[in-house]
Amino acid sequence: MKLDLPSDKQVYRTPRGLQLCGDSAELLRHLPEESVDLVMTSPPFALLRQKAYGNKRQDEYVEWLGRFGEAALRVLKDSGSFVLDLGGAYKRGKPVRSLYNYRVLLDFCDRLGYELAEEFFWFNPSKLPSPIEWVNKRKIRAKDSVNTVWWFSRSAEPKADVTRVLVPYSESMKKLLKNPEKYYRPKARPSGHDIAKAFGKDNGGAIPSNLLQIPNTESNSSYLRLCKMLKRDRHPARFPSALPRFFIQFLTDPEDVVLDIFSGSNTTGQVAEELGRQWISMELSREYAALSAVRFMEGWSDDEVRATVSRLDAGEMIEIDLGLLFQAVPG
Repeated sequence: MKLDLPSDKQVYRTPRGLQLCGDSAELLRHLPEESVDLVMTSPPFALLRQKAYGNKRQDEYVEWLGRFGEAALRVLKDSGSFVLDLGGAYKRGKPVRSLYNYRVLLDFCDRLGYELAEEFFWFNPSKLPSPIEWVNKRKIRAKDSVNTVWWFSRSAEPKADVTRVLVPYSESMKKLLKNPEKYYRPKARPSGHDIAKAFGKDNGGAIPSNLLQIPNTESNSSYLRLCKMLKRDRHPARFPSALPRFFIQFLTDPEDVVLDIFSGSNTTGQVAEELGRQWISMELSREYAALSAVRFMEGWSDDEVRATVSRLDAGEMIEIDLGLLFQAVPG
């Protein structure tokens, strides 16, 4: 894709991607219409407690996020998708939930014109109990461990192939496939569903559900090690690589363009590079955008990393040659 972007907004390039720094609603104006296959992003949530990376109040959140959704719709292909990860929140001072993430859903569909292809739910079993007042102290609410993940699309039939994200069969299904005659007889169920012989066919895996169980337990990655070595604060709100990996494999083909408009530590860009997709990442904070380059420096010496990050800190645009670090995986 040919891009006409101000040089001061470009932070670094890899063989397949480009990290930008700036307001993504403004940067999106530089992208051609209908040029992006997938927007995969997780914006700052509408939390009560202000975070270091910046987040909007609940009463202004829908309008704020809609600005980005509108800008992204212009660049999305007719076959493209916009996947939005949003965590839930409580109302201030009350043990009742905010509806902001559902209002975002309605705004994107009713006002901006997106279709809701499907709703997903990301279950993070390792999430800490919160809010402390309602869960730990008064013990009147359960732990909030699920994010809503809205899969929006520009058309009613976006590009998708669920066979690329099959999950392992259950033990009972493995037994059935090993000896279909013993464990399974085709018949109509009380629900009215007619389960035929094809149910016993081995398709290489099971179709995943829209509940994605992915722990967010990163502790020993190259990104964390290099942040520690550099004595830099890592981005505090990183989603696990398995989340963008699922949607990139599900909704795009190799060489398609993947865009993250709130890229943070650029997990999306790293996964897209590994999977042989082109990517563009946009981050408002120059500090976080520059530091995300260390995701592409695995195997480098500490001196090489320090020298390159120093150049990024000085505002220089860097070309990162990955060599054989990432070899594109099919799917």
